[in-house]
Amino acid sequence: MKKITLFAMLFIAAISIDAQNIQLHYDFGRNIYPHEEDGRPKVTVTVEQFKADQWGSWFYFVDIDMSRKFTEGAYTEISREFNLGKHSPFAAHIEYNGGLNRFGSFQQAALIGPAWNGHNADFSKTYSVQLMYKQFFKSYNDTHSYASVQLTGVWGITFANKACTFSGYIDFLRGEDANNHGQLVIQSEPQFWYNLHKTQHWY
Repeated sequence: MKKITLFAMLFIAAISIDAQNIQLHYDFGRNIYPHEEDGRPKVTVTVEQFKADQWGSWFYFVDIDMSRKFTEGAYTEISREFNLGKHSPFAAHIEYNGGLNRFGSFQQAALIGPAWNGHNADFSKTYSVQLMYKQFFKSYNDTHSYASVQLTGVWGITFANKACTFSGYIDFLRGEDANNHGQLVIQSEPQFWYNLHKTQHWY
């Protein structure tokens, strides 16, 4: 089974402190998969932050799904990487996925594995590839604990004199359907940004 989550960015409130930002998205999931995602909220607020330090880096995001009457849920992924050597592109990656929704919780998971990171001289092109063991946990009545593996690619390309950025991620992982049969799950969220703070002239 393949699922691709696509977001159209309608508005961005950018808070550029330690690469932190807040985003407001319109979610087309219910339009792409009407039979599977009929109740999917249309609006998602995302808060994310990346922070590097002498040992590696932290990254987290929180997706808050909104409907007209409720905050439907909050899903988060938080990761820590430890550099394996001062100038090595390799790092040890650990991660937690989970959160709460209006009816209980999302299925929680923990991930661990190696990462390969890189960038060009001015950081206008960045990339990361992570191969991780993923352990899902029983989080509510219809879930159970099972082992998985996940391959993740992350990219960022800034161009047009820093006015535009194309970034995103893609995940390939083993999931399970309602009958506990293994299936391939693909998730991707490519984004195109127009960087207003890099615009030189306003008219």
